[in-house]
Amino acid sequence: MQAGVTIKSERTSFAESIQIKVLIVDDSKLQRKIISASLLRMGYEVREADSGQTALDICEIWQPDLVLSDWMMPGMDGIEFCRAFKALDREGYGYFILLTSKSGKEEVAEGLQCGADDFLSKPVNGVELRARLTAGERIVKMQSDLLDQKRIVSETLEQLRKVHDSLNQDLIEAKKLQQSLVREKHRQFSNAALSFILHPAGHIGGDLVGYFPISKREVGFFAIDVSGHGVSSALMTARLAGYLTSPSPEQNIVLTHGPQDSVVPRALGDVISDLNRIVLDEMATEHYFTVILAIADMETGVVNLCQAGHPHPLVKRKNGQIEQDGPGGLPVGLFPKAEFDEFQIKLNEGDQLILASDGVTECPNSQDEMLGEDGFEKIVCGLNGLKGANLLETLVWKLSAYANDAPFPDDVSAVLYEYAPTKGI
Repeated sequence: MQAGVTIKSERTSFAESIQIKVLIVDDSKLQRKIISASLLRMGYEVREADSGQTALDICEIWQPDLVLSDWMMPGMDGIEFCRAFKALDREGYGYFILLTSKSGKEEVAEGLQCGADDFLSKPVNGVELRARLTAGERIVKMQSDLLDQKRIVSETLEQLRKVHDSLNQDLIEAKKLQQSLVREKHRQFSNAALSFILHPAGHIGGDLVGYFPISKREVGFFAIDVSGHGVSSALMTARLAGYLTSPSPEQNIVLTHGPQDSVVPRALGDVISDLNRIVLDEMATEHYFTVILAIADMETGVVNLCQAGHPHPLVKRKNGQIEQDGPGGLPVGLFPKAEFDEFQIKLNEGDQLILASDGVTECPNSQDEMLGEDGFEKIVCGLNGLKGANLLETLVWKLSAYANDAPFPDDVSAVLYEYAPTKGI
């Protein structure tokens, strides 16, 4: 009785909170009753079986946490029963203790090979029984904790999958909306044409290209690259699109009313200065952006531009000569007193003007070498005879080849303005 009391007082908190199930398997009824009485005093839930087959039948409807099985039994012995028990389809771990008078190394090795976790010598000693059960209980608890953690991880992963699927769907819709900001991929005028390409590095990006009609003679277009990637950059491009894409002076920051209700462009340096002030004073954001804003006279071929941190405009003359230059300028949204200078490019019939983002010039190859301005010129030189959307699509294809078909690390965008493209557009 004293041993039983002592054993109960030293039970672990796990056994106190969760009643451990123990199955006793022995062909000796007396031996089963002796062990069963001790285990019941310890607080275990106990069931008995007089053979291995009976024990397996019990395990089908009642899964024990620990098994105490005699080795030597008629019919199915303890070794055979252990193999069968370990092969059962069960959720938790079943700790198996063989009761045996065998102590040789070969017998112990045989028991371990069949899946036994521990051995208990017969006749059973109460103190040793308690120690073996406590050790088994710890294993069962650890296995139970692992299963709980696995279940929690699986449930969490499933929840994350659902969230990811929802976000992915939202990003797909956001990509459609962002692509819709580029209203047309190609626009033909009487003696000029505009083409656009927008290739985000992810679902959505921070690049924006577009145009706005001014008059029969003039058209405005722009290329913008917002710092960073993802949702916040895309939201900023959407807001900037609101300032630049409308043909109405009331909604387009570039335009104003001229004589006789005409629409005329403002000085481009003043426009970008206003955008700089808006970003710094009205937008609660850490983002900044680079931009090239252009107004093209489709009768004279003169293009007025203002460059703010964006890569230089590239001009490909009809004879194949490449020109790539500009004042550079500061990005928009960094310095309150930044000034932005306007400059001019004169195009002749058949000339092409490309405004590309730094996703083109800074595209790396497998050796992490950037394409650069020289590499950009080399690609454009190889695009002889191509015009409009075909030229821009081929440009992206060539860029992908340079990157060895690796995903672009940055958004790739470009505007192509062609002066007097009377054929082949």
